[in-house]
Order: sequence, then C-alpha cells, then structure tokens
Amino acid sequence: MNTNQTTSPAVGIDDIAFATGANRIDLAELAGRFGVEPAKYYVGLGQSEMSVPAADEDIVTMAAAAAAPIIERHGSDRLRTVLFATESGIDQSKSAGVYVHRLLGLPQAVRVVELKQACYSATAALQFAAALVARNPEETVLVIASDVARYELHSNAEPTQGAGAVAMLVAADPAILELETATGVYTQDVMDFWRPNHSATAIVDGKLSISAYQDAIEGAWADYRSRGGADFSEVDHFCYHQPFTKMAIKAHRHLAKSLGSERTQEELDAQIEPTTGYNRRIGNSYTASVYLALLALLDGDDDLTGRRIAFLSYGSGAVAECFSGIVRPGYRSALRSDANRAQLDARTVVDDARYLQLLEDAASADVHDSDRPRETSAPFRFAGVVGDRRQYEPTSA
Repeated sequence: MNTNQTTSPAVGIDDIAFATGANRIDLAELAGRFGVEPAKYYVGLGQSEMSVPAADEDIVTMAAAAAAPIIERHGSDRLRTVLFATESGIDQSKSAGVYVHRLLGLPQAVRVVELKQACYSATAALQFAAALVARNPEETVLVIASDVARYELHSNAEPTQGAGAVAMLVAADPAILELETATGVYTQDVMDFWRPNHSATAIVDGKLSISAYQDAIEGAWADYRSRGGADFSEVDHFCYHQPFTKMAIKAHRHLAKSLGSERTQEELDAQIEPTTGYNRRIGNSYTASVYLALLALLDGDDDLTGRRIAFLSYGSGAVAECFSGIVRPGYRSALRSDANRAQLDARTVVDDARYLQLLEDAASADVHDSDRPRETSAPFRFAGVVGDRRQYEPTSA
C-alpha cells in the first residue's frame, strides 16, 4: 500500500477580468425605432443597454484588453496554455488567440487554441484548463471568452445583441473560486440557433431556443447530481448563460419547479438577481455571458466567502454543462470592482443613427483591403486588413 499519497491541490479561478465595446446604446433608442414601449426591453427582456464595439474593435481587441490586467498582475512565467472561446470567429483556420498572444507579448513556449460550440465553449475551456493545472500545478492556463452578438436588423432578436470578453487565469490554490470536481453535461442536436458560412448573422428559432435551453439545463443538472454534485438546496447562487437576463430568471424558476424545490419565487430570484447587473448593461456576449454573471456576483455587496455557486452553461445546437465552485477566503483582494464599474460608465453613449452606422462599418471590416479609423481608447485596436491579413496593434502605436 502506498502510504505517501498527497492530497491534490485545489484548482480554480485565480483571477478574472473583462472588457467590452467602447460604445453603449440605451434600448429605449431601439424601442423608438420599433414603435414599442421601452418597458418591453427593460422589463420583458431584463435589458437596459447593450455594448457596441467601435469601428476598430473586435473579439481580438476585447480579448486582449480583458487579459492584459491579468498578465500585468501575474506575469507569464508559469503560463503554458491560452484557450480562446468564441462563436464570432474571424478566421476559418487561425485561432484568434494567436493574435492575442502577440499583443500581450506572451512567450513562444505557450500553446494556443480556439474552441467553438455556440455560447458554451468557454466552459469547456475552463474544464480543460482545470485538468491541465491538476496534471501540473506549477502551470497556469489563460481562458478567454470573447464575442460580438449580431442579429438581423429590425428583427425581434436585435435588442439582444451585445459585445464583451472575459479572461480568467486558472491555477492551483486559486484566489477567487475553487472548482468542485462534479460536472454534468448534456448534448442534443437541435437547430435552435446557428450561423452558416454564408451569413454574417445568426439564424434563430426563438421559441425552440427557449425550450432547448430549458431541456439542456435540466439534463445537465440531472447528470451533475448523478455524479455527486450538490443538492439544489445546498447552492447559494446560480450563474446561468444570459442571452438576456430575464431568460436566466425564467430558467432558474423552471429548474426549481422541475426539482420540486420549496423555495419561494422571491428566494429563487434572490439567487439570480445579483448575477444580472453586468449582462443587463452589456447585452448578449455569447461565450462570456455566464462569466460576466459570475463577475457581477463577485463585485456585489454580499460577502460570498465559503458560498457555493452553481454554473449552468448553455450553447445552442445544443450543449450544456453544470458545475459548481466554492468562493475562497480573501477573494475580494483579487477583484477589480471599482475599475469594472468605471469601464461600463466610461462607454460613449450613441443614438440609433450612430449605432446603425457602426453596424454598417462592422459589416465592411473583412474586405480584402480596408483601414479602420482610430476610435477606441482601449489598449488594443484592429487597424484593418492588408492583403487578407488582419492587422492589430496597441492603441499607442
């Protein structure tokens, strides 16, 4: 018998940061064009604003901006892997993370790969990262989720657009969140949301998407419980994928009802509401949204030390995963709460006309040769395309 067994170190999120587009539009502007009351969006969707990237911003610039504070704080000596999750891919072959690797000045001895499965893939990246760190606790992994959500203009889905990126450093003995080992997964081939190669915007079956989301959440939760996951009553807060924040609230009520929970609606909503603050103002950020939910919760007023958070991650098509983590003592010292709120407040307010112009500019960003005007004040910018080669640079260049 081996009497020298050692306990595996805790693995989880050691640092987390986000970035978003330089502009924001109040959904009252869209309500005016659609001829509806703003309450349809403020209350019905649970959304107040959405981020709109500047003409020289995209998933790469947001990803690099989100990751830069983490690299500045921790350095890159232990970093061995960058996992870039997105469904807004900019190239059919090359990982967007390779551009980020250069912009951040990372060592060459780092693997970089892009992952895709609608809004779910950042969770796959997080689980892969945890496995790599568990194998070698001396290594760290940078997980980045970055997306720009785009739908057809004047469609019912248009008010659920947005843009954002979240970067997470996964490490042993994490400062913020220790991941528990149980996970539950679910996959089913469903055509609720997809974007074929010929289209710049997604195709959505809204009614099917909601039912597919709920089915997947139920399935992932059941698998999580069957593999030793915590009981519903043992979870303090839930972070859901938030294509719009009201969807997370409805999904949580649906899950609770399916499990026969005796918690009141007010108690259920209290488990969700603190996770909605950033998504409400940013809009749909696809792969990043469930982790923006986590960030909003962490930046809130409650002391979460020792609390259990369950994550219900969903990606249309459809894949879902349920997992949980415990908030670590002293986690607040690793946060950037004031800077996060300041970033949202600093966005430039645009009206509907300017917003429509920005969308038109974005649609022309991938032609063979094009320069992008200097607009963003973020650390990095998309300078344009020269000979089918995308150009990225620091804004100070």
